[in-house]
Amino acid sequence: MSAITPNASPLHKLRSLTGSRRIFVHTLLIGVAVVMLYPLLWMLSSSLKPDTEIFTQPGLIPDTLRPENYSEGWSGSGNSFSLYITNSLIVTIGAVIGNVISCSLAAYAFARFEFRGKKIWFGLMLGTLMLPTQAVLIPQYTIFYNLTWINTFLPLIVPKFLAVDAFFIFLMVQFIRSIPRELDQAAMVDGANPWKIYWKIILPLMKPALITTTIFTFIWTYDDFLHQLVYLQQNDRFTVPLGLTLFMDQTSGSSYGAMFAMSTLALAPTLICFLVFQKRLVEGMATSGMKG
Repeated sequence: MSAITPNASPLHKLRSLTGSRRIFVHTLLIGVAVVMLYPLLWMLSSSLKPDTEIFTQPGLIPDTLRPENYSEGWSGSGNSFSLYITNSLIVTIGAVIGNVISCSLAAYAFARFEFRGKKIWFGLMLGTLMLPTQAVLIPQYTIFYNLTWINTFLPLIVPKFLAVDAFFIFLMVQFIRSIPRELDQAAMVDGANPWKIYWKIILPLMKPALITTTIFTFIWTYDDFLHQLVYLQQNDRFTVPLGLTLFMDQTSGSSYGAMFAMSTLALAPTLICFLVFQKRLVEGMATSGMKG
């Protein structure tokens, strides 16, 4: 068997294994995949079961198929579930646009400009990563309440345009630092100002980091429950996470079949987003830490 170099890819290492070891590794990987996918498969199976069989029949194959769960869930919460999906997409797309614009501008400033207190501000920015969301929730609610933004999408979208996500700023700073400064200097010789350098050079070259920010922002915002629960009060403003709670009733019977059916449909946007940009996501995460 040929020697495996230290920098060999995982796929090359797997192909270099002997037959018995390869079978063992594949079996192990399949087993791990089944364990990871089982909750998703159980939810899909439960979406096709009657409510009485969901928790009494643990198998993945339903004894009785009930596809009516999807039609009932789509309109069973008082509004069409398409309303909640639309609201989620409005909030999510707004948050994505805000994060991409504001975080890239902040990262560009930290990575390329020199100003007084730069290291201090950068350290304070990173320090916000350790600040629990619950610690700032009440002050933020007070501000948005005084602005009469409660029960609107503004508290969920506007802060994203103010570069509040330190994780993405740090991610982009690391990526911009890996871009040679000679490109900036050459553009300045040609008469380009900092804004033009950002728009024409930095932004196109940091596409992997922008795509990574887009994917994570989309998934985290789409799945966010706490902030949407705090700021959205009326049923017609609910997003998908809040819309799913309407199927749960502590005083009367809960419609578990409809809830699992809508949960299955609600997974589609995030799943499509991940599958489409999976390669770019890995590329962005791998290249953003190249230079400290």
